[in-house]
Amino acid sequence: MNKFKLYLLALLVLVLSPAKADEGMWLLQLMQEQHSIDMMKKQGLKLNATDLYNPNGVSLKDAVGIFGRGCTGEIISSEGLILTNHHCGYSSIQQHSSVEHDYLTDGFWATSRDKELPTPGLTFTFIERIEDVTDIVNAKIASKEITETESFTGKFLTALAQELYDKSDLKGKKGIVPQALPFYAGNKFYMFYKKTYTDVRMVAAPPSSVGKFGGETDNWMWPRHTGDFSMFRIYADANGEPTDYSASNAPLKTKKHLAINIKGLKEGDYAMIMGFPGSTSRYLTVSEVKERMEATNSPRIRIRGVRQDVLKAEMNSSDKIRIQYANKYAGSSNYWKNSIGMNKAIIDNDVLGTKAEQESKFAQFAKEKSNDEYSKVVKLIDETVAKSSPLKYQRTCLTEAFLMGIEYSAPFTTFDTMLKAIENKDKAKVDSLKDNFRKAFERIHNKDYDHEVDRKVAKALFPLYAEMIPADQRPDIYGFIEKEYKGDFNKFVDDMYSNSIMSSKENLEKFLSKPNKKALESDLAARYYRSAYNKFTEINKQLNPLADELELLHKTYVRGLGEMKAPVPSYPDANFTIRLTYGNVKSYSPRDGVHNKYYTTANGILEKENPEDREFVVPAKLKELILKKDFGRYALPNGDMPVCFLTTNDITGGNSGSPVINENGELIGCAFDGNWESLSGDINFNNELQRCINLDIRYVLFIVEKLGNCGHLINEMTIIE
Repeated sequence: MNKFKLYLLALLVLVLSPAKADEGMWLLQLMQEQHSIDMMKKQGLKLNATDLYNPNGVSLKDAVGIFGRGCTGEIISSEGLILTNHHCGYSSIQQHSSVEHDYLTDGFWATSRDKELPTPGLTFTFIERIEDVTDIVNAKIASKEITETESFTGKFLTALAQELYDKSDLKGKKGIVPQALPFYAGNKFYMFYKKTYTDVRMVAAPPSSVGKFGGETDNWMWPRHTGDFSMFRIYADANGEPTDYSASNAPLKTKKHLAINIKGLKEGDYAMIMGFPGSTSRYLTVSEVKERMEATNSPRIRIRGVRQDVLKAEMNSSDKIRIQYANKYAGSSNYWKNSIGMNKAIIDNDVLGTKAEQESKFAQFAKEKSNDEYSKVVKLIDETVAKSSPLKYQRTCLTEAFLMGIEYSAPFTTFDTMLKAIENKDKAKVDSLKDNFRKAFERIHNKDYDHEVDRKVAKALFPLYAEMIPADQRPDIYGFIEKEYKGDFNKFVDDMYSNSIMSSKENLEKFLSKPNKKALESDLAARYYRSAYNKFTEINKQLNPLADELELLHKTYVRGLGEMKAPVPSYPDANFTIRLTYGNVKSYSPRDGVHNKYYTTANGILEKENPEDREFVVPAKLKELILKKDFGRYALPNGDMPVCFLTTNDITGGNSGSPVINENGELIGCAFDGNWESLSGDINFNNELQRCINLDIRYVLFIVEKLGNCGHLINEMTIIE
């Protein structure tokens, strides 16, 4: 039996006493082979593996899906009702909001089906089928149809998915999307058949003073009192199949929905989370962790912090701008604070020391096995990282400042095409391109863009980037500014934002009335964006071969770590595929003399209330309900209202909105955050400190019923008292 097969066996062997019982984002399709289901039962699970995942029938898996493009949602009624986080539905809530209908501030409650709002662009995706395609990929590598490096590429994986889909019985079925992905650093490959619904409507969203209570201040923090939820509904055609919006569509009759348990929680209760964790990096070396801190997190923290200061000031000055930039600010701030917390936790939790210890054990293992490949791999990774780190730092600065921070740009390739048509005196081509210019303008100057706000962002980021990057590493636009503007960034920005073709409707129409070569060649926005894009391309050309090297080296390293850990099975890094994590309701002690209990109540909402701080405003009606203790059947035995609770589940971004499920497969909460002390968890799981922050389902139902007056939604749920 070759070493690769031995490795695969190591992945699937029974775990008798894992060192970290709650660590792991486990693959549903391997629960029985890896015997992770046995460990779940030891911790309290009362279900069988096929109740969770059944390739030949209905299971809990069929009540969980991808909400939008980056979150998880769960089905909580037989009529397609979705529960997810408020921050997951935030862009949709913002999409429907205006100064006249400010659903971000006031909330939205569809008191009947006809008031549920169609939300263009929003999707919900179920996993129809999962197949192991490792042997197919390895056969293609062995026959030299592809190289090992090519097996990681999107081009190959997309072609493989299409090839297998074309041979599948699912070909031609509505909404089916195939996807092939590597796992265990390319030692395994799986094929996913997804079913995507495109008519998803907004049903309920609490005001941001509930759904984002605590805002940026409380983000990643405990204790928490955030009602982070929203509700949507899937609509389908007459046959229950995916279709685009139509008034004749009906709520989807789902094959599985989660029953809701409101009996209550106690410390030690079993809890599992099924969802789609986005990305983890649990198998990094010391050098790679340092690279994450210095080349990615630190520049992101600095640049986003400056941009967010500009946005916050502008949002505070205008309701229109606040609504326009609410989702952008929230998205930026989330991982800005995450990066701050991750760097701090890496140091506080001695992640570098833990990784160094792992490398030492691995070196000893390689020596004992006389495996030369394993003996060299960490050193080779370190050498490659030494080359990639300065380039990644450059790319992070460029991306954060210009490709993500500044929104204004000009489509220089469209400019080039027009220029060529003018030079060729091709009037028909020139006329045909005018519509492309108008479409490009509309993409930039959309309803969520303010040109003057973005001008201020640019004035802050141009000089900041110059402080962070040496002159010889900057895009050539900086040389142009130095030469033509004597280094005056503000003057350059003002000229670009006022005088370029894409600056205003007036400038655009003036150009289109008489397209000319001079205007195209001298356009500052096109010059700037071409310069930034060219620098990005240049950096990537240097980084891509290094990334290819690292992928192959990691394939070896992860394979070796799996062998070293045997008989304890390994789980693959998260890659936004469906996973299951299990644990328990549990308090924790983050520091000496500090103990955090496992739940919070509505009393804490009033304790945090501050009418002068937008993040801590309490709606008058909610305050009245809390003071009167008008919580109905959702209250604790002592009359208090539970809000959030902690579990030891292993989650990360993408798990937002995931169902928290008890030992009987019933919904008890909705996952929405991690705790500050363990933000290094994407790199190294800490069993003592890592906690998942969840919204108690009883608070969700209380808000829906008492604040939203949507008892009809409660009535369509299956509730266990």
